[in-house]
Amino acid sequence: MLFFRSDWENVLSNVNCQIISTSKNDIIDAFVLSESSMFVSKRRWILKTCGTTTPLKCLGQLLKLAEANGYNVVADLFYSRKNFTRPEAQITPHQGFTEEVTYLDSIFPNGRSYCLGSMNLECWYLYTFSRSDIKISPQLISDDKNVDSDPDQTIEILMQDLDPETMSIFYKNKFNDANGATVKSGIDTILPTMHIDDFLFDPCGYSMNGINDKGEYMTIHITPENQFSYVSFETNVALSNYRKLINQVINTFKPGKFIVTIFANKCSLAYETMKELEVEYSQGSHWKRTDMQCCNFPSYNLLFAQYSHSEKTGDNL
Repeated sequence: MLFFRSDWENVLSNVNCQIISTSKNDIIDAFVLSESSMFVSKRRWILKTCGTTTPLKCLGQLLKLAEANGYNVVADLFYSRKNFTRPEAQITPHQGFTEEVTYLDSIFPNGRSYCLGSMNLECWYLYTFSRSDIKISPQLISDDKNVDSDPDQTIEILMQDLDPETMSIFYKNKFNDANGATVKSGIDTILPTMHIDDFLFDPCGYSMNGINDKGEYMTIHITPENQFSYVSFETNVALSNYRKLINQVINTFKPGKFIVTIFANKCSLAYETMKELEVEYSQGSHWKRTDMQCCNFPSYNLLFAQYSHSEKTGDNL
């Protein structure tokens, strides 16, 4: 596998974002972007964007780059997003989920699209394509193993209506450097094994990537303005129970409401953890689960759950 920074800069030019900083180890490369993050490992490419970027526009160039390096089969593809806060600001091909699906179908004819949650309130869109019947390239893994052989999981926590005092940490007039905000907020304690690469935007806003020696990652992106405060957290750390991690994240940022999604394949420790979120929590909790859905895909299971409460107390689930 031989990719250069210039390759990724060319891919990202289609997205309308730039590379700010990079961190890497023997397993994974991480990029903090002007509009979120990108991660590259032997069998996985992840792009997270925000604002009015156009992530789908990079797919054609990305697939050509992959094929030139011997990666000629897409085993799984996931494109997901929450409903837009300002849909009128988006540009083609992101002016609606129907338009996005049409664009993706032109590249992946057998893809499937879904909407989880309430379509007239908060919802989460997903497009997925899977080729679990194929073998991946021999140079990546032995012929007798398919794409489902390795454990794989992702948990994402999308938070809104954040605590203003906590959000004030992520302004340049509070800290001159990102590390101060990382330590003050407690981000560095969420997954302590992560090597952190962080960035504090001017006048406000924050992004961080974390990677560890096992090739696991975490990423956090923060829009702190009170009118539309938003925090996203994502990691592929393998845990048999994510309840403690979820509690630590929501106690760090103190949202008024949040969405949790968990993807896991059958080989993952997290495959059974979804049952933990299927049950109601104790009556003493101030969190109310307002929605929950589960989906079974050829290679993965997915859980979607949404929570809210009237008092921003930071209570555990």
